[in-house]
Amino acid sequence: MADRPRLTTTAGAPLASNQNSKTVGTHGPVLLEDYQLIEKLAHQNRERIPERVVHAKGWGAYGTLKVTEDVSKYTRAKVMQPGAETELLARFSTVAGEQGAADAERDVRGFSLKFYTEEGNWDLVGNNTPVFFVADPYKFPDFIHTQKRHPKTNMRSATAAWDFWSLCPESLHQVTILMSDRGIPQTPMHMNGYGSHTFSLWNAEGERFWVKFHFKTRQGHKHFTDAEAETVIGKSRESYQEALFGAIEGGEFPKWDFYIQVMPEGEEKAFEEKTGWSAFDLTKIWPHKDYPLIKVGEMELNRNAENYFAEIEQSAFNPSNVVPGIGFSPDRMLQGRLFSYPDAHRYRIGTHYDSLAVNKPKSPVAHYHRDGTMPHGLMTNPDAYYEPNSFGGPVEDPSVQEPPHRYAGEVGRYDYRGTADHYSQPRALFQMFDDAQKQRLFANIAGHMAGVPEFIVERQLAHFEKVDPAYAEGVRKALGSVDAGAAKSTGTSHSEAAE
Repeated sequence: MADRPRLTTTAGAPLASNQNSKTVGTHGPVLLEDYQLIEKLAHQNRERIPERVVHAKGWGAYGTLKVTEDVSKYTRAKVMQPGAETELLARFSTVAGEQGAADAERDVRGFSLKFYTEEGNWDLVGNNTPVFFVADPYKFPDFIHTQKRHPKTNMRSATAAWDFWSLCPESLHQVTILMSDRGIPQTPMHMNGYGSHTFSLWNAEGERFWVKFHFKTRQGHKHFTDAEAETVIGKSRESYQEALFGAIEGGEFPKWDFYIQVMPEGEEKAFEEKTGWSAFDLTKIWPHKDYPLIKVGEMELNRNAENYFAEIEQSAFNPSNVVPGIGFSPDRMLQGRLFSYPDAHRYRIGTHYDSLAVNKPKSPVAHYHRDGTMPHGLMTNPDAYYEPNSFGGPVEDPSVQEPPHRYAGEVGRYDYRGTADHYSQPRALFQMFDDAQKQRLFANIAGHMAGVPEFIVERQLAHFEKVDPAYAEGVRKALGSVDAGAAKSTGTSHSEAAE
């Protein structure tokens, strides 16, 4: 025992006993003066912070980004200069499931990266898909409601999901990806990562470029079928955590190649005229033949967290965390996330969430945020608590001023989604699938539609018809098989159950 540290209170005072409560006699009541008992019970009540509203179930690790190519003509950001090596934290997650959900469920996966650069933190908060279900932040809370529990049944509702999707045709691209073989990656290492949004880069000359970020897995793509996933979940609900943690502990460090697509500022108008959709639409991709992938470097994950709660659960990724040389775009969903993410962190973790060790930059921090919960680590000059001041407080640096955006127009609520082409890209994706992949897509959709009212099913089938008649026909046949099976086992048809 002599070589072990001494147990203390949180204030550093040594403790004589950690085994028995202080009582009046052997069987008497517990005393309020047993302050350490009160401290332990009160702390236990607060050991769990609210889980994330979305992306609650996650897995993470530390690593390094190495820049192997020269893309300095596009950006002045030091993190993307030739030879730069930057420590990072990665967190992968499912979107809809709660914290106790199974890892191998059919869902989009979050793919979030925090780069601890010498100019501050750069957070890239994306997914394992290059697109998303909606293009406007007005619809994001509505969409997430469809993925959560029904207010009355307290169960997931396929009716809500397909009702929303069938009324929002911009979701077709993401729905097709989700219901395809790509919907259940086997591990975090066997999937790509994307910034998904359109961001911008700007160089030392003040030139701006629109950009898409891609991380291509070197481990190859591996996915589960629904049947395989059911078997995995039956054995373990923590299959992703086991795979990622185990690989890194065993020295098998996963890697991804880092690429960008680049569009010069001003080219976005011609792009929309040519394609029928906006370069800033989160539900669409940029064709690689027009904007090829440009290699930047490689990412490796090589260290597990020592304390999952402190380093992964309390990690806070924020798309508004950018550094000089990296900026935003008119992407509506990105613009909404610039507010919603830091606001979520302030609610979930606390006012000064960004001063926790896992979120704190490695570079110097100086600002005028004061007080509130958890103001630890704020080494502010007590006389310089406002700005401007005459007492040596931090001041702005005009040398990192971002060049102005060129886009402008009259203020209004423009219905871009109602006029955009939402069918061409899902069509191209569907036509890439071989026959076996298409049959699994049909079966996955039909299985997920079980119990959905017929009028919603028909509305969604009409969208599939516009993508490709074979898409609608395949789903319809698969639905017939599901209905026949249900009727055989229950004596009722799917349409009768819906009615």
